[in-house]
Amino acid sequence: MDGRWYEWEDANIHVMTHSLHYGSAVFEGIRFYYNEQRGRAVFRLREHVERLFYSANLMGLSIQYSKEEMMDVIKAVVKSFDAKEGYIRPLIFFGQGLGLYPKNLDTHVMVGAIEWGKYLGKGAVRVMVSRWRRISSNITDPRAKVSGHYVNSILATKEAKDKGFDEAIMLDENGYVAEGPGENIFLVEGDTLVVVSSESILPGITRDTIITIAKDLGIKVVKKKVSFEELLDADEVFFCGTAAEVTPIVEVNGKLINAGTPGKITEQISQTFYKEVRGEGKHSEWVHYVET
Repeated sequence: MDGRWYEWEDANIHVMTHSLHYGSAVFEGIRFYYNEQRGRAVFRLREHVERLFYSANLMGLSIQYSKEEMMDVIKAVVKSFDAKEGYIRPLIFFGQGLGLYPKNLDTHVMVGAIEWGKYLGKGAVRVMVSRWRRISSNITDPRAKVSGHYVNSILATKEAKDKGFDEAIMLDENGYVAEGPGENIFLVEGDTLVVVSSESILPGITRDTIITIAKDLGIKVVKKKVSFEELLDADEVFFCGTAAEVTPIVEVNGKLINAGTPGKITEQISQTFYKEVRGEGKHSEWVHYVET
């Protein structure tokens, strides 16, 4: 944090920190995986750092590191961690001060890592469509990972969990399918992978990975707006994201998808994905090894 190493219990901030009060921080979620031959590999590190800087620029947070230096810091945190696989959280935030125009506040940079298994905790999930609509591009910039955006996600997640579902799906302001609270969504219609298109989504790095994998596998890929009815009629549905990885959806609002089992194309993409994140696939440019 700010160029110093801290023991976990000593990594504290002041209670009058601006980003604590207003949600003005920006962050990334990045995973690292273990390759049997070459050790730990951070997945798509450069793309995550690029987006972190994009988000920080939107909020007026000045990062005192270059992108290359930030990548080195992240790899150093992983190197100091004794887990084979885990989750990295870079966070850029404003320091002490109140008021909605944080012009002269200090900017702080933190990178921590934890062990984190499957975010949704199971092989396939049951979901409901939330009453909470996904934030739109008329309200903020959904392409940025700003802490305050995730209040929207917390409300949808809480609603779904309180009703006994594993996760929520959120519609955009026009009633089309957008995304999960922390995941992008794909549909399969016949032999075609449908990429959900909406101005309300975070165009995720894992989403881009899945599109590339599908094309590599010779699967037809189509981007389009998806209605609620199309979602229910899909042959397969799955979430993807850094935390969620690839998670099949087998029930939406009580209606079974693919008779309640993960579909063939979902499984094919999932198997290829888990090879790529460990540096065992064709896209060596996606992984940054820590021990080299």
